[in-house]
Amino acid sequence: MMNYVRFTTLSAVQGLSTEQLDYLPDENSNSIGALLLHIAAVELGFQIEIFDGRKPNETEVAKWGAAYGLGEQARKEVKGKPLEFYIEEMTAVRNGTLAEFKERQDDWLTIERQWDGNPSNNHFIWFHVFEDEINHRGQIRILRKRLPF
Repeated sequence: MMNYVRFTTLSAVQGLSTEQLDYLPDENSNSIGALLLHIAAVELGFQIEIFDGRKPNETEVAKWGAAYGLGEQARKEVKGKPLEFYIEEMTAVRNGTLAEFKERQDDWLTIERQWDGNPSNNHFIWFHVFEDEINHRGQIRILRKRLPF
């Protein structure tokens, strides 16, 4: 499922220029590029929390914080990169997730844990990772349709 979602996300941005990736239709929007980097940042955040059992460190926050939080900081910091940059970042993060999955048995998915103060399990948490990507892919498709060029 995660691979299919990624395939459809990449299909939604195929051929976009740096200018198109940076486009902001209004002062409150996130760019397509920022949304792509956000998708990678969220997945990396869950890798750190679930696989490493910790919170992001200062270096990780400095690199990924703007993309993770989106909004004003992302509008200022996430721009000027070609599509290949975003694809490489997303691919590197996904490769890390897949490597970690290979180290675990399927029953690992059913291990119960707390998430945001609620009962959960690893299956739901990783479902949430690609659910988040699906939501942002919808935003990306809308933004792409609004591109004036």
